[in-house]
Amino acid sequence: MTGRRRGAELERALLDAAWAELTENGYAGFTMDSVAARAGTSPPVLYRRWSNRHELLHATIRHAAHRTPLVTPDTGSLRGDVLALMRHANETRTELVAVLSVHLGGYYHETGASPVELRDVMLGGRLEAVEAIYQQAAARGEIDPDRLTERLKMLPFDLLRAEFLMVLRPLPDSTLEQIVDTVFLPLAQPGAGPKA
Repeated sequence: MTGRRRGAELERALLDAAWAELTENGYAGFTMDSVAARAGTSPPVLYRRWSNRHELLHATIRHAAHRTPLVTPDTGSLRGDVLALMRHANETRTELVAVLSVHLGGYYHETGASPVELRDVMLGGRLEAVEAIYQQAAARGEIDPDRLTERLKMLPFDLLRAEFLMVLRPLPDSTLEQIVDTVFLPLAQPGAGPKA
């Protein structure tokens, strides 16, 4: 017989159960009762941490997004760093993007929220890695940071997400390279496009 789970171990088990419930049964089946049953506990255990299923959903998405640690790449080039972040997302985020788009229609309808809001929940502090690669590139003289708008900084990752939504599976590396080489870098390199 195993001992009682407590603290971080219990919360991790609850969020793992919530993620499994969400991916298997969608938002319609994502209830405090169903998550508690899957976790082998009672609903009051969940309610002590999250006051409703919307709070639990946000915590679940954040938990799923942060299961795989993200290390800021430093490959020596902007191209390499952007590709490294995109490859990390390609390997670890496909299921998450599918859940955000396919399984959560009921959530968006019920709350009036948009996928952008849940994307912000999912990203949490992960935008720090994106900022860091641009700071590294500026220090190497590869980019003029004054020319990079927020939209341009996120462009390769937005295009990756759009591709995910179309195919709902990891993309071939050649697609990632095309996004970086034919769309992003020509706009991000010094002298490209109008100043922000």
